Amino acid sequence: MSSKLSSQRMALKFPAKRDWSWKGQYWLDVGCGSNKQPHCVGMDKRKLDGVDIVHDCEVLPWPMADETFTRIIMSHLMEHLKPWLVNTIMDEMWRVLKPGGQLMLAMPYAGSFGFYQDPTHIKTWNEATPQYYDPDFPLYKVYEPKPWKIVTNTWNQATGLEVVLEVRKEA
Repeated sequence: MSSKLSSQRMALKFPAKRDWSWKGQYWLDVGCGSNKQPHCVGMDKRKLDGVDIVHDCEVLPWPMADETFTRIIMSHLMEHLKPWLVNTIMDEMWRVLKPGGQLMLAMPYAGSFGFYQDPTHIKTWNEATPQYYDPDFPLYKVYEPKPWKIVTNTWNQATGLEVVLEVRKEA
């Protein structure tokens, strides 16, 4: 890793008056907008109420150190990302999560009304897509990104897709 890249990945410096730790954990809400989830550090490309880190998640690397967070929430953002950046963004989330950390994803189901209603939706997932990130499945061999374990993968064509992935890192 180059020193230039390392210098961009600085440790988060939280305001002293706010305790970002919740039960000893640090959670990141990526693309939180003005609806940041409780107990989370909010990151969004827009400076809105509740946003703690103003940063576009498609600009890499993110301005935080390796293994900073125990959980990342990305709710209804994945379908807005440029498809050619998705694997790199997944690898970036893997980088900032601690070993065993979890990524919680929610998005409209592929081809659903919820997907097609928003003109800014670019690409979404179906129930097979998480298998590209889990080495226990043959689809992983297509891209071989950083390894995740599928913890839960639930979907309904009317209500959407919810996935929890866990980072696989050697301790």
